[in-house]
Amino acid sequence: MITETTEQVKKIRVRMLTAQSRQKNYTDQRQKPLEFEEGDHAFLKVTPTTGVDRAIKTKKLNPQYISLVQILERKYTPDASHVLEPESVQLKEDLALPVTPVRIDDTSIKKLCGK
Repeated sequence: MITETTEQVKKIRVRMLTAQSRQKNYTDQRQKPLEFEEGDHAFLKVTPTTGVDRAIKTKKLNPQYISLVQILERKYTPDASHVLEPESVQLKEDLALPVTPVRIDDTSIKKLCGK
């Protein structure tokens, strides 16, 4: 009984691997690298993060894309030897990043009824 079960598990694993490889091939054939030309328009998408590479969860109604941007010129050509050095960031003791607001867009005072 144990041998029959192990054989069935092996068959299931083989079938799952073949299905996964088929799906991967199907996806790889249809994916193409993004390339933009001068004058094209593209939506800019930014993921807000906290200080230590943690992405802030986006809510359902928050905008996913910031704005429509026109590509003015192509400058960068990929080079394996080109390495960017990250800027040094001062963190507090609790690993919080000091945030300095640039501007305040809107202020409003909410008044609760009866309190």
